Amino acid sequence: METAREVLTALARRHAFGDIAALVASGFRVDGESTRVEALCAFGQRVLDLDAEDFGMPEEAGEVPKDLLDRARASRMPQAPRERPRGALASLRPAYALLLEVVEIRWRRREMAALVAALHIAGEYLPMLAWEPVLGHAGDPARLGESVSGPGSRFGVPIEPGAERRCDHTRPERSACERSLRVANEPPPGWRAYLDRQHSQVSKALGDCAARCRTPCSVMNRLDGHVRADLEERCKLAAEFTDGALVKLRHAAPVGHGFGVPSPEEVQTAWSRSRSSLRRHRLGKAALADADADPFPLPGLPAVFSAIAAADITPDDLLEDVSSRLTAALSLT
Repeated sequence: METAREVLTALARRHAFGDIAALVASGFRVDGESTRVEALCAFGQRVLDLDAEDFGMPEEAGEVPKDLLDRARASRMPQAPRERPRGALASLRPAYALLLEVVEIRWRRREMAALVAALHIAGEYLPMLAWEPVLGHAGDPARLGESVSGPGSRFGVPIEPGAERRCDHTRPERSACERSLRVANEPPPGWRAYLDRQHSQVSKALGDCAARCRTPCSVMNRLDGHVRADLEERCKLAAEFTDGALVKLRHAAPVGHGFGVPSPEEVQTAWSRSRSSLRRHRLGKAALADADADPFPLPGLPAVFSAIAAADITPDDLLEDVSSRLTAALSLT
C-alpha cells in the first residue's frame, strides 16, 4: 500500500487529474471517498484544460468545495445572455491569473503543445484585458453598446456599397462587432455560437480601434486624452505580444496548422525574441525591467500581462489547491 500512496501522491502533485481518475475508475484502491476523488479529478482536469464554459458545473456542487467552484466560476464564460455571475465577461483578470498558473504547470510537465495553446488564448483576448479599465467590464456584449455605439461610431456599422472605406476593421471583424451589439437578446444557442466564433474577433477589433486605426471614430474620440493615450499604449503592447514569435509557435504545433510540437528550448528562444520586440515599447521596456530575476518559466510574462491590464496579475494557485484537496480526499495526508 505504501507504493500505491507514493504513486497517487506523485500524480496529485503533478496535477495528473485524468490519470488518477482513470486509476480509480479501473478499480485502483484508495482509502478516501471515490466519489469525492472522481469529482475533484474531473474538476481539476477541466480547469487545467481551460474548459471555461464548464467551470463550476452544478453536478460538482457538494463534492467539490464551494470556494474552489467560486474561484473557477470567476473565469467562466456565461453560457446564456443573462447568466449570473458574469465571470470572464465581468473581468478577465482572474482568467489571466489562471492562464499563468496553467502555463507554469504545462511547463513543468513538458507539455509544450498545451502550453502554446494557452498562450494563443491569452493573445486572443489581450485587447479586451487592455480595454477592461476603460469599459468597466471585459467586453460583455450585454453592456458593450453603451461604450461603442452612438453618433460618429463606425463600430459594427456595415459599409454601404460605393461608400468610402474609413474603418480598418476586416469584414469578419465588422460582422462580429455588429453581432456583439445584439447577441444579448438572442436565445442561448445563438449566444454560445457568438462566444465560440466571434467574441475573439471583437477583441481584435477593439484592439485595432485603439492601436491601429488610421481614422478614429467616436469609439476612441469620446475618451479623455490621457485615458485614450494610455489605452493606445497598452493595446499596442498587446498587439506586439500577439504578433510575436511566442504566440506564432501555435502554427508549428498540432493546435495550429502543422504537425510539429515545439521543444522547451524553442519556446524559450521564441519568448526571448518576443521580449526583444516588446522592449521596443516604452511600456514593455518598463514591464520587463526585472524579467531576468523573475522565476516564472517565461520570465517577465506576468509583468507584461499586468502592464496591459493596468493591474497586478500573478499566477493563480487554484490548481495547486485542487491538488491539495485531492491529496486529502485520497487520505494521503
